[in-house]
Amino acid sequence: GNRILEGVDFLARAGEVVALVGPNGAGKSTLFSVLCGDLAPVSGNVYLFGEPLSRWSTVERALRRGVLPQQLAMSFPFLVRDVVQMGRAPWVGTASSEEDETIVTEAMKSADVTHLAARRFTSLSGGERARVAFARILAQQCQVMLLDEPTAALDIHHQETLLETVRKRARGGSAVVVVLHDLALAAAYADRIALMSEGTIVGDGPPGEILTDEMLSGVYGHKIHVQREEHTGEIMVIPRRERRGQ
Repeated sequence: GNRILEGVDFLARAGEVVALVGPNGAGKSTLFSVLCGDLAPVSGNVYLFGEPLSRWSTVERALRRGVLPQQLAMSFPFLVRDVVQMGRAPWVGTASSEEDETIVTEAMKSADVTHLAARRFTSLSGGERARVAFARILAQQCQVMLLDEPTAALDIHHQETLLETVRKRARGGSAVVVVLHDLALAAAYADRIALMSEGTIVGDGPPGEILTDEMLSGVYGHKIHVQREEHTGEIMVIPRRERRGQ
């Protein structure tokens, strides 16, 4: 009976990456579920290409937006290539289906899972599963990508390459919404950051405007310092820590 989201006004535009950030319990997962259509809002509407999300059929949604959950649950031991191929399901019977093999191969290459093609999905590590799930979304070739903590299980190299791929998709005209806990990654790859706290968006704008000492320290309840790297200008988010021995 508790109201989880209150007065949320959120927009994802073609050509940009929007990072959805905030502390645990801020409402990120709930908002993500509403945007995906998994949860229906009690009030208000979600629009996809200007039309209420509810008006699109399941297949029509899948042709326009891809959803990457935190974990891709799969009980059957499908081969990795078959899992990625599932991303092409909405395109069956269309002219685009003629390019399925090429698209799947390219998606696997972009996600660095080509060498896993003949492996069973159920035999993979958590990070490998995450990359295969990402390849499936790439193969779907949607104009809207909704990604829920896609970097959580990945090492540094694959975190960077995944978000670089996401940014390239946005530069090609896609709209990308990505839930992130790592504020440094959000600063590096997002065009806009939507900062959530207690069920509402308390800040929405370029990383340099949203990631400030005052804003982050207040929302996260922890002293945080934000500074720019001297030579590159890259934003660095640094939590304050007690010195050892004190």
